[in-house]
Amino acid sequence: MKFIPFVTATLVGLSVAGGAFAASSSTPTATEKSCKKKGMVLDKKKKKCVEASRGMFDDDTLFVNARNLAYDGKFDHAIHLLQLAENQDDPRILNYLGFSNRKLGRTAIAMEYYARALEINPDYILARSYMGQGMVADGNMDGAKEQLAEIRDRGHADSWAYVMLENAIQTTVTY
Repeated sequence: MKFIPFVTATLVGLSVAGGAFAASSSTPTATEKSCKKKGMVLDKKKKKCVEASRGMFDDDTLFVNARNLAYDGKFDHAIHLLQLAENQDDPRILNYLGFSNRKLGRTAIAMEYYARALEINPDYILARSYMGQGMVADGNMDGAKEQLAEIRDRGHADSWAYVMLENAIQTTVTY
């Protein structure tokens, strides 16, 4: 567990150095926080929390809100928003469908989403990291190490995605 302080220091450095940390790049407003707690989306025109439905928001808005819900542990709500996106082949959408399903214990489904994201964009290192972390959770250390090598070989050994997967391989603790 000596690796954890190094990772913490590295993550702090990465987040300060340019937003490489996976968290949202903007600070949510109090209303947005309130909406997130309810699993809803802030309708900026109506200035209130609403239950999202297909066609109500653009894919970028759905993605950002779903990612925030996923990071807040509201995986079912995140999946719901992601499934409303018009472009179901957007690697970001697929990656967070994978992330949310993995966190709900649906590893096989998660791996399918990660694989689809990587078919579309093989350089999507966050999908590689999350896929590798799913492999760690499943005990597939060889597969996780392959994803780590892919991230490194694509020039991202200093990224949050690489550090977190490397940490997961060494400690079996996943994000």
